[in-house]
Amino acid sequence: MSYRHDFTGHTTNLRPIAPVEWRQLEHVLLAHWQTAGSSGATGHYVSANPRLSIFFNDMSSVSAISEAAPRKLARAIFVPAGMTLDTSFSKPLTFAHLDIHIDHAWAVRFLSAGVTRQRAVEILDRPVDRSDITEIEPMARALVGEIRDPRRHDLFASSLATCLLSGVLDIGTAEPDPGNARLTAAQMRKVARRFETGGGRRLSLSEMAQTVGLSESWFSQVFRNTTGKTPHQWQLENRVGQARDLLVGSDLSVADIADRLGFSDQSHLTRTFRRHVGETPASWRRRNR
Repeated sequence: MSYRHDFTGHTTNLRPIAPVEWRQLEHVLLAHWQTAGSSGATGHYVSANPRLSIFFNDMSSVSAISEAAPRKLARAIFVPAGMTLDTSFSKPLTFAHLDIHIDHAWAVRFLSAGVTRQRAVEILDRPVDRSDITEIEPMARALVGEIRDPRRHDLFASSLATCLLSGVLDIGTAEPDPGNARLTAAQMRKVARRFETGGGRRLSLSEMAQTVGLSESWFSQVFRNTTGKTPHQWQLENRVGQARDLLVGSDLSVADIADRLGFSDQSHLTRTFRRHVGETPASWRRRNR
């Protein structure tokens, strides 16, 4: 089994009204709880793995606190790994819920089929609340049925769990294939201006994409279609170009130029410069002055 359960929960005035029902799959642990809480009941929960909870009752009388401000407990919540969740009951309540405890590494691989790995990690680091579970509640109830009476292959229960996960997470819509799409001249000017404003220091892919209002994955592809280079290659060539200008047009030392352009040190600039120009900055300066 890939999933290793590491969950801690402390409650007061909450009690199960039926034995917990659970089922272990390769990458997830499924648990169905039926619980009663009195007015003033509290819960404190934290897990080393992300988890998804679907509630089959109106939970608006329960206050939930995580890293955000206090809010009403939604019908479906996704809690990232390591994030604490505290709940407080304002009135007596009997309720049932499905918990899906998820192996984080598997979840990253699962989401990476549709988005970049970096984006998958970002999605799993963000809590999500869903008040409307109309479309996913039937799947959640079907999964409870498979916990109680596993009549089908594990693949069926696992597929229901992944459908619920993708239905609750804030993944966004799929982007069209960029094909031969390119940045416009105006967009390229914006990117170049943003780079120049930074004094030659490297921009992150996110910063470059935000400059023209595109997602990172789409920007990366259309930028390459436009320039024939990756954003990293393009920036590196431009930084080397700025280094050449400073070597000829200023008295700054190679170390000072490296610092100004955001290279880690003089050696880093020297290695990069030699790779692109064919000689060290010092020898190139002597030959071109």
